[in-house]
Amino acid sequence: MARDTATPRGREAGPGWFERLRTAPQYLYPQRRLSGLVYRLTRIRAPWFKNASIRVFVRLFRVDLSEAAEPDPRAYPHFNAFFTRALRPGVRPIAAGSDELCCPVDGTVSQAGAIDGDRLYQAKGQWYTVAGLLGDDASLGLRFQGGRFATLYLSPRDYHRIHMPYAGCLTQMIHVPGKLFSVSPLSTRVVPRLFARNERVVTLFETEFGPMAVILVGAINVSSMETVWAGTLTPPYAKTIRRWYYPAAGAGRVFLDKGAELGRFNMGSTVILLFPPGAVELDPALRPDAPVRLGQVLARRM
Repeated sequence: MARDTATPRGREAGPGWFERLRTAPQYLYPQRRLSGLVYRLTRIRAPWFKNASIRVFVRLFRVDLSEAAEPDPRAYPHFNAFFTRALRPGVRPIAAGSDELCCPVDGTVSQAGAIDGDRLYQAKGQWYTVAGLLGDDASLGLRFQGGRFATLYLSPRDYHRIHMPYAGCLTQMIHVPGKLFSVSPLSTRVVPRLFARNERVVTLFETEFGPMAVILVGAINVSSMETVWAGTLTPPYAKTIRRWYYPAAGAGRVFLDKGAELGRFNMGSTVILLFPPGAVELDPALRPDAPVRLGQVLARRM
């Protein structure tokens, strides 16, 4: 089996002054007010407004509507319905091997590789901790120390539903309030501990190879996230961490097969996957900036 993707050891030079200057205005933005405004605008149903918005977006980001279950942009009731559109059956075949984990999204690899103790590599010499990502839960973070991770960035043109990499039973969901910095490649290089600072929804599953975390990270204009079992989690915005626990059997049990829809971003963002030590080997194609598609092989069980 191919060797796992290597993670840099922090020897990269940090961001330069010009990169810092370009991201500095984000610290001044009224992040939640802007995101709340975008939330409302993307749900306007007036045909003249939503049709014009969708038409401009398709041209600007070169969206391929031939893959959509509904290829007519005028058929969507509002912009957000278009943005979270379903795909035609069969356009994203799911990796079929019993030992294969599939990519949960369309997007681009930001980083992927080994978790260095409790540290995850962000970019350009930037690191953050597993515990911090999981809502400052040190005991939960211990389950993934020394394991593997993959950070996948969804650009505006991408498909914005998130699917299961492998079959599993939901054990816990954590909503962590936070900032709403952009998660663009530039911001990832510059903003320290970006993914452990932004608002996020942590979903934890028990699988045949052990625990698996699928983390939805919010961003500016992208603060609305939802799951198939709980619906929309934001807005409204919470001020404290919220936790939900789910049973392994009986009423309330949530089990999702590989490739099943898990949730979606109402506007685009980033998904982070965590795996425990000795459980999986990441596919060697998962290199920074490599494009990925829902269903392709992401990793293999060891």
